[in-house]
Amino acid sequence: MKKTVAFGVAAVMLAGVAACSKSGSTASTPPASEAPTASIATPATPAPAVAPAPAPVAAPAAATPTPASVLKLDIKNASGGDVYGDPTSGKAVFQQCMTCHTTQAGVNKVGPSLHGVIGRHSGMIPGFNYSTANKGSGKVWTEQELYVYLKDPQKEVPGTYMTFTGVKDDQKRADVIAYLQENTK
Repeated sequence: MKKTVAFGVAAVMLAGVAACSKSGSTASTPPASEAPTASIATPATPAPAVAPAPAPVAAPAAATPTPASVLKLDIKNASGGDVYGDPTSGKAVFQQCMTCHTTQAGVNKVGPSLHGVIGRHSGMIPGFNYSTANKGSGKVWTEQELYVYLKDPQKEVPGTYMTFTGVKDDQKRADVIAYLQENTK
C-alpha cells in the first residue's frame, strides 16, 4: 500500500510541475535565507520509480455465449426483436426439467418425452396421461409457443398437470429452447 501511495504523491507532484511548465510560468527556488519556513521539503534524491499494479484481468463472461454456439430462434420477444439461445447454457437450465422429462424418444417420466417436441401437437404422445386441458389446448409446440408457455405453464394452459412454475428469465427460456432444438430431433 505504501508503494501505491508514494507513487500517487509523486505523480501529483510531477503533474503540478508539468502544469506550471506548460503555462509558461517558471519556478525559481529562492535562496535559503528567503525560503518560507512552512515550505514542503523536496527529497534530495528522487523517489524510486514504482511500477503501477497490473490491471485486474476480467474473467470471461459465462453468460455470454460464443458466436459458434448461439442459435437464432424462431422467436420474437415482447418488443418484436429476434431471440437467440445458447444450447450449452440451455443444458444447465434443462437440469431442472429432467425430474419430469427426458429428451430420449419413447421414454416418458412424470412428464412426456420431449424428443421431437418442436413442431409436435400438444397431448399427442400415445399412452401418456395428459390433462384434458393440455389435450384440448390445440397448441403446436413451436419455438415461440414454448417460449410463451415455459414462462408460466398454468397461465398458458389452465388445468395442465404441469406443476412447474415456469422459467421467468427470458434468456434462460431461450437457452433451454435452443438446447431442445439441438437435442430432441
